[in-house]
Amino acid sequence: MAAPSMGGVSLPRGNGQTVRLPRGASLTDLAEKIGAQPAALVTALFHLGEMVTATQSVNDETLQLLGAEIDWDIQVVSPEDEDRELLETFDLTFGDEGDEEDWEARPPVVTVMGHVDHGKTKLLDALRNTNVVAREAGGITQHIGAYQIVTELEDNERPITFIDTPGHESFTAMRARGAKVTDIVVLVVAADDGVMPQTVEALNHAQAAEVPIVVAVNKIDKEGANPAKIRQQLTEYGLVAEEYGGDTMFVDVSATQRLGLDELLTAILLTADASLDLRANTQQDPQGVVIEGKLDKGRGPVATVLVQRGTLRQGDSIVAGDAYGRVRSLLDEHGNKLKEALPARPVQVVGLTSVPRAGDTFLVVEEDRVARQIADRRQARIRNAQNASMRKRISLEDLDAALKENRQLNLIIKGDNSGTVEALEEALMKIEVSDDISLRVIHRGVGGITKSDIDLALADDVIVLGFNVRAEGQATELANREGVDVRYYSVIYQAIEEIEAALKGMLKPEYEEVALGSAEVREVFRVPRIGNVAGSIVRSGTITRNSKARLVRDGVVVADNLTVESLRRFKDDVTEVREGYECGIGLGSFNDIKVEDVIETFEMREKPRA
Repeated sequence: MAAPSMGGVSLPRGNGQTVRLPRGASLTDLAEKIGAQPAALVTALFHLGEMVTATQSVNDETLQLLGAEIDWDIQVVSPEDEDRELLETFDLTFGDEGDEEDWEARPPVVTVMGHVDHGKTKLLDALRNTNVVAREAGGITQHIGAYQIVTELEDNERPITFIDTPGHESFTAMRARGAKVTDIVVLVVAADDGVMPQTVEALNHAQAAEVPIVVAVNKIDKEGANPAKIRQQLTEYGLVAEEYGGDTMFVDVSATQRLGLDELLTAILLTADASLDLRANTQQDPQGVVIEGKLDKGRGPVATVLVQRGTLRQGDSIVAGDAYGRVRSLLDEHGNKLKEALPARPVQVVGLTSVPRAGDTFLVVEEDRVARQIADRRQARIRNAQNASMRKRISLEDLDAALKENRQLNLIIKGDNSGTVEALEEALMKIEVSDDISLRVIHRGVGGITKSDIDLALADDVIVLGFNVRAEGQATELANREGVDVRYYSVIYQAIEEIEAALKGMLKPEYEEVALGSAEVREVFRVPRIGNVAGSIVRSGTITRNSKARLVRDGVVVADNLTVESLRRFKDDVTEVREGYECGIGLGSFNDIKVEDVIETFEMREKPRA
């Protein structure tokens, strides 16, 4: 049965049937599913006010708009569901499987969260006796890393895996991702500062992930520290300390003075033992999550992964997101080689073909061929989804304006690791300046800025952003010769501020009227070859020659858009006359001037963008 004609085009009606499409699908993909002509769908969308080609990636809202019109229930498959369906085609699953007798106890995975500059990294620094903060630009953690430390509880050695999340609010997405792979959250709050916006933000992520929380009240050695106040403030957010009758463990610590560290580790293990059943199947095919990825000059693509189940070994065929390869070597956080990595063990994997993104799932398959096929399909899916999200919706109403002037800032983002690149891109895409200005990331990647990046930048007006990376030899030479704008950053919010300023600079200037002065007409003189001249006294401000003017009579504007073409004091031509002085004002060819009229002068000044 055909749907009603839309501009002479007939489409098969779905009668409420469901059709499933991957994110970023095209109208051709939909046409194949419902037995329609792609051209008919293009025409149908055109009549709904959307300009889309048959092969262009279409965003979720547009697909559902079209589905409602032709009576099909279009369901856009989430990346997680799509990944699950993809794995099923290869007879693979992601999750625990096998007999419980194969399950073994595993260490807790702890994510450290909190407000910027409350001492998260210094606390981890004290726990593992290394110095990460000194290597961070501005003392702000720029990407996530994972580390395992060993402590003792009741004379038993117990390992704990820590994930260090970034401190800046721009990394919210990565922080949220950290909460998804964690068992326990340590919420760090400075005793001298109190609960801050990012403290609440981190708390919300942890509660949304439904994981137990241990609160570390840091900086207790500082003047003005008030741990009791922190306990009181957090009761408002549902965290009640054990000493107040609640079930949340609060530990007072000082990272710099190394106070309370053992008590914090004990609190983590006690919370894990009391609230969680931390076991994993060590015998199934290894699976887990990518914590971060980077391009190492000596080793190539390196991914820090957290094994969640199974045992990862050297020589395994691995696929992580849209990257794949064979595990050449496994390294711990100190660079030591490992033969295998058990569940909850963070480990660096060398041997991938490309750098995976932070948060990608990884799994081990039997053959390299299968890994490559899965990676290729994931890559196509990611590319389609990105194309759909980058497409700016244009309605018929603003199509004409869009065709006349499409102002778009194009970017290439290169960084030292995938988590940073992804977080920076997400933060930049959230910048909103105006509906007629768009931001587009045409390429992103890990590693130094290469000649091919500059070549791509030359093809279209593109700004290249390097985050903790530099342009390589030929790339620098080419960029300088061709005038490509390459900018280097080491702190993320500086990049955001500069790009926002650049976007504002692309806007059409806005002007506002600024009053200069007003003069009251006392007498009107007729001057040959010039016309009427207003003998006036300046009542306020300054009357300036060549300024814009309007004539007001009895409170009503008689004439606007006039110009002060002549200005005289007695017999002398002057450029300006100040308040309290008399002058003769000539308004060009405008002669309708009467006694007691008021001449107001003004100028249009460019208004700074908020």
